[in-house]
Amino acid sequence: MSEGLSSRVGRIISGGLNAILDAVEDAAPEAIMDQSIREIDDAIEEVRGELGKVIAAKHLANKKLSDKNSEHEDLSDKTEIALAEGREDLAESAVSHQLDIEAQIPVLEQSIADAAERERELEGYVAALQARKREMKEELQRFREARDATRMDVSGQGTEPSVGHGVSKATKAFERVMERQGGVALGDMTAPKTAAQLQELEALARKNRVNERLAAIKTRLNK
Repeated sequence: MSEGLSSRVGRIISGGLNAILDAVEDAAPEAIMDQSIREIDDAIEEVRGELGKVIAAKHLANKKLSDKNSEHEDLSDKTEIALAEGREDLAESAVSHQLDIEAQIPVLEQSIADAAERERELEGYVAALQARKREMKEELQRFREARDATRMDVSGQGTEPSVGHGVSKATKAFERVMERQGGVALGDMTAPKTAAQLQELEALARKNRVNERLAAIKTRLNK
């Protein structure tokens, strides 16, 4: 399973140029530092891409919720009109559809809340990565200054001192593709007869809810 986005950002934030300097084996640590900073830019771009998707999903869910609420209110008005005209069959159909809408509204509301939370999280990632980039650039500048000072102290030598071996894992690996891990949970198999009985029971329960709703509307209209 691929590493999660939060873990990747955590590795980037916790990594540092000191770790790179302790691990670099060749004579080009500055190039590796520059690459690490560019990789942070790549990570910021990836997070922003995910953020755009989350914002779009939240917008669509908000629009869907607004449409469902409007449709629910419209059906209430139509139910009263149908009952006033003696068309209880139409009123029953309207109330049945209202129940369908009411079942969807909590799911839409939760989707919006989840998207808002994810949006805040991703915005925090972007801010943290930008801050880490500024720090790394400052650390790179200090390294260059220290390197220049070392060159001045070493007369007649054009080579840089050795600075360790290997590259820090915390700042060298930035995956380009963010994968969403997910799956579908499979329930237990239900025998055909039992499934049919449960379906019939659900239909009876739904019919009862429709009748209760109609009775309440009739009571309110007769007052």
